[in-house]
Amino acid sequence: MAVIEDADKIIGFFPYERHSFGIGKPLGGFLTTCHGLISVPDLKLDARALLRACRLSVFDFDHMVAGQPTFAAHQTDVRPAPVMDLSAGFEAYVEQVRTNSPKNYKTVRYKERKFGREQGGLRFEWDSSDTGALRQLMRWKSDQYRRTGRVDRFAQPWIVQLLDEMHAERSAGFAGVLTMVYAGDTPVAGHFGLRTADTLVGWFPAYDIEFARYSPGIVHHLLMAEHAAGAGLRQVDMGKGGREYKGWLKSGDLFVAEGRVSRPSPAAAVHWMGRTPVNKARTIVTDRPELYRLADRVLKGFGRMRTSVQNQSSTVVKEPWGAG
Repeated sequence: MAVIEDADKIIGFFPYERHSFGIGKPLGGFLTTCHGLISVPDLKLDARALLRACRLSVFDFDHMVAGQPTFAAHQTDVRPAPVMDLSAGFEAYVEQVRTNSPKNYKTVRYKERKFGREQGGLRFEWDSSDTGALRQLMRWKSDQYRRTGRVDRFAQPWIVQLLDEMHAERSAGFAGVLTMVYAGDTPVAGHFGLRTADTLVGWFPAYDIEFARYSPGIVHHLLMAEHAAGAGLRQVDMGKGGREYKGWLKSGDLFVAEGRVSRPSPAAAVHWMGRTPVNKARTIVTDRPELYRLADRVLKGFGRMRTSVQNQSSTVVKEPWGAG
């Protein structure tokens, strides 16, 4: 953590990770959905001087708070992060969603009623302290990563430990919030995210694919928004990129920036060659729906192939958090 002072007065902080060869990354790496300077308003520093003080040769970012004066000149792209705006209450939010996408809203509410009728009634739990439910959510998410050809983040013990620690945290300004939907006594969908005094940040949503016909993930998001508003929160940040459902559930956007700051060095040059072409290719795919759908199908095909191979193997791989 870099502490920034002016005339012996603290005016800002810069959290970061320093990796081999002075490669800098946001604190928490790919888990971080919002990063940058924490400072007095409009603070502008020489970004390269900041890197020098932190002994970094390069700092790569993809969820920077857009428009920060210190990093604005180094932004290469700015992207929307959809939010559920609850500042006027849940009913006002729902009315906007209904107006923006009446067909989708009607379909989801129909599936929600059908879900309850056919599966023993729906029950939503806000801010659950049940560690068993958290483990179930992790299993769903791990299965989703494998099915879609993505890297299973919960195969890394430190991430599991981090969620456990965040889940146990309880304060007015910060907490880990676990939400779950049950059909009867059966958990069917959930989400784990981080709460500030007025915002719930989306992090790990997942559901049981056995109930996919009911769209349990979207049903859960609407119920989560309703309870978040009831808890006094003003918005749910769903994070940038990804899923079509965010487009019609959103009622506003925040903006996050991608970019890179570097100081002249061999390590920075090697990092540029390894990262920049990949980032540009990813941006091209993300910006073109037909390419995004094709890439998604390829990854899912890889996931199915990998699952098939694992099922045929006699090796038993245990989850890092255990069977409970």
